[in-house]
Amino acid sequence: MKKLFVFCLAWLSVASFTTAAREVADTQVAESLQLDGTPELVLNGAGVRTKFFMDLYVGGLYLPSKTKSVTEVLEADYAAINLTILSGLITSEKMEDAIREGFNDATHGNTEPIAAEIEQFISLFKDEIKVGDQFLLLFSKKDGVSAFKNQQRQATVGNDTFRIALMNIWLGDEPAQNSLKKAMLAAK
Repeated sequence: MKKLFVFCLAWLSVASFTTAAREVADTQVAESLQLDGTPELVLNGAGVRTKFFMDLYVGGLYLPSKTKSVTEVLEADYAAINLTILSGLITSEKMEDAIREGFNDATHGNTEPIAAEIEQFISLFKDEIKVGDQFLLLFSKKDGVSAFKNQQRQATVGNDTFRIALMNIWLGDEPAQNSLKKAMLAAK
């Protein structure tokens, strides 16, 4: 718990969280955030990605305004997904496998048009992944996807086709987990 508190304090230096937090799986999820150059994004919904009854990560979806519509999420000028790692079972190798599988599902097996972007994105996860690590993915219709790990900008990847495919890993027809998709689109 102490590590989580220290991590949250450090995260505040990159993103401005302007309201109270919601607790999901013993993890504080901010109700809003703002990164330099973006409008304030509000928490649309958050849930837990599980596998074999184990909590792997908490995922939160942030948007300019709340919605339950995947179409509206994909059409938003800005959106963000924040992932907080809960399990030591998530390694760089397993993350790579999950990302590849996610893109395959999100594109219905047609990853070729964004193959270079997928490889660039996967390279962002080569370093060790630890419990408590946070990955923030900032989706911009104009700029693609900016990826942050523990408050540090890693890179900006892709174009609009890549942006939509990546969002569809969580929100598409074959999401990583249906209950997580539902929780992200709860718009409470």
